[in-house]
Amino acid sequence: MISTAALAALALGMQAPSWTWTLYEGSGPVVLAYERPDTPDLRTTLECSAGSGIVRVSVYDSALKPGFATVTSGEQTATMEAAPGADHAIVASLRTDHPVFSRFSTSGALSMTVGEARQDIQFDSVHLAKLRRFADLCGG
Repeated sequence: MISTAALAALALGMQAPSWTWTLYEGSGPVVLAYERPDTPDLRTTLECSAGSGIVRVSVYDSALKPGFATVTSGEQTATMEAAPGADHAIVASLRTDHPVFSRFSTSGALSMTVGEARQDIQFDSVHLAKLRRFADLCGG
């Protein structure tokens, strides 16, 4: 007969990993992903070619639809195209020298609005160093 403690340990081992921000750098693009590690689950990715000065922001399975997006961080705002991407993503590009991206890389908060739909991207303070490293790697 299996003990209650053993059942609890087994249940914990079967739980999906929690959501976290992971930075991938090396050969190929630089990617900062909000994911469940070791699963195909993604909510948001930031991607660039190192030194390019352009970041692609992709949000997955969001209420956002393609169209013109208002992207905001703090008091900084920009309007850009939100286009369909792979795997049901909506993708917008930001220049790293734009005030919206500068504010985002220091605050960790960004929102994208298309029509009535809004998607917030938020970094907890423990993950801000990854966002700043990403911004440094992508800057042109």
